[in-house]
Amino acid sequence: MKLGQITSYIDVAQVMIWLFWAFFVGLIIYIRREDRREGYPLFSEPSNTYKSGDFFFIPPPKVFKLPHGGTATAPNGKVDARDHRAAKVEPWPGAPLAPIGDPMLAAVGPGSYAERSNTVDLTHEGAAKIVPLRVATNFYLESRDPDPRGFDVIGGDGNSGGKVTDVWVDRSEVIIRYLEVEVAAGKTVLLPINFATVDGRRGRVNVKAIFGHHFAQVPAIANANQVTLLEEDKITAYYGGGTLYAHPSRQEPLF
Repeated sequence: MKLGQITSYIDVAQVMIWLFWAFFVGLIIYIRREDRREGYPLFSEPSNTYKSGDFFFIPPPKVFKLPHGGTATAPNGKVDARDHRAAKVEPWPGAPLAPIGDPMLAAVGPGSYAERSNTVDLTHEGAAKIVPLRVATNFYLESRDPDPRGFDVIGGDGNSGGKVTDVWVDRSEVIIRYLEVEVAAGKTVLLPINFATVDGRRGRVNVKAIFGHHFAQVPAIANANQVTLLEEDKITAYYGGGTLYAHPSRQEPLF
């Protein structure tokens, strides 16, 4: 037999290519199983039920250690039990949802959010990551930039929604994350800095996403000096929902 030949029909090169394909198929199966650790079980619209687990493609639960203590299991088998205030516009599966009642509070479309953990995001040292300047006393605003504290917050309709009372910073990324806005009756809400334009010349903060009267309905936070991951998602989703639902005209074509 020639060098590398095992039998009259099999040689080392054939065995290696077979092993490579077997490894490659196994890798694909492994990756497809791992990317199903979140987002499952799937919901079946025709049957209006959640699908049972797939014994082959859904991996067994794995326990992950969290950086600041505690564990998380994935997949965890939890289903979305929220009562969405929306209805399908057509009966077939995959049809879009239309909000029921106040669309700003329906939590669908651009206003939808993920059920993240209702815990505070922490720094490497274990402190709350996103806090107001009254807590992060070793942070300050650059003197050459406008200080928005005391500025009026103007909504997309030109009406005032409140007044900025503080600035919330990310102690890990060293950037501004939110502006704290005092609205009616002394309530304070958070305004994501990505939705705000600070006009230092006129002493105001402009927000196109929502209107002046919408600020009073921004989801509140439980602790005045910190915000949880779930609260962050709800707050950002509210402003995102305003880009479509703040006024009926935003839901219509431009031309």
